[in-house]
Amino acid sequence: MNWFEQKVKIGSLEFSKFIGGPLDGITDSPFRKLVRQYSPDELLYSEMRHVASIANDKGAEKALKFDASERPIAFQVAANDPKFIPAAIDRILNKGVDLLDLNIGCPARNVVSSGSGSALMADLPRLEIILKEIRSRLDIPFTVKMRAGFKEKNAIEVAKLAQDCGADAIILHPRLQSQHFSGRPDLELAAEVKNNINIPLLFSGNVVNWQTAKTVYEQTGVDGFLIGRGLWAKPWKLLEIKEHALGRDFKVDQKDIIKIALQHLEYMLAYYGEHGHYCFRKHLPFYLRGIKGAVQLRAKLVTMKSSNEVKDELEKLLEVM
Repeated sequence: MNWFEQKVKIGSLEFSKFIGGPLDGITDSPFRKLVRQYSPDELLYSEMRHVASIANDKGAEKALKFDASERPIAFQVAANDPKFIPAAIDRILNKGVDLLDLNIGCPARNVVSSGSGSALMADLPRLEIILKEIRSRLDIPFTVKMRAGFKEKNAIEVAKLAQDCGADAIILHPRLQSQHFSGRPDLELAAEVKNNINIPLLFSGNVVNWQTAKTVYEQTGVDGFLIGRGLWAKPWKLLEIKEHALGRDFKVDQKDIIKIALQHLEYMLAYYGEHGHYCFRKHLPFYLRGIKGAVQLRAKLVTMKSSNEVKDELEKLLEVM
């Protein structure tokens, strides 16, 4: 058995080394259902939700609405204060999730300005309080997703703190908050973090295929990977990487991609109602890549007023492919 076939153990659970990462506004329930058609057993992360919004019902029901087929699922939260954690975790656990994740890596300005996300990497006393409060409320595995640091690199120190506070695994995106998603991920730092903790280290950042995963593993020794942006509009991506790791061919042709787009739209409408038609627009450019006349077709589709118009246009496209 090669390394890529081995499982990664997170607490009491074991998963494939290729995991579906969180992308806000992208990896919602409809998209996770698409992924499940290709990867029935892989761990998938939810979109991030603040504990205050979960505790106070602001969008909580929609965030906590998912199909049993989406499990195993890790629910990701942000926090800047421990006071909302008990109520939020009670609600999350009542929905039957498999893991909980605290995001201390999000670089978004509105998240950071509230003291959440990667801002917590610059406030270790507060982070410690939050970590301990979460861990004390859980009877399921707990992961922490982090960056290289906020303005300065301190990933090793933060990873050790998370481990000491009871985290079962660390997820590292080795860029600073100020870098957002630009610049090369710091593989040397990832290797140093791996060598300084005794729990699994999962890598996040620019892993889009088997070759990039292989390169990262060879240079860092990490235990697994979260595939985030590489998964967008490619619900088959986890299976593709897994098959290529095993030396097997795998590809999806353009006709299959349009069929997937139609299925995605159906899932969006079932979940969001007719508003799902508008939510679907951000996915369209990715599904249409490589198709002749894609720019003109995209411009036409995103201005359509109803989901039925979009479906008709995509079905016409299928007929001529």
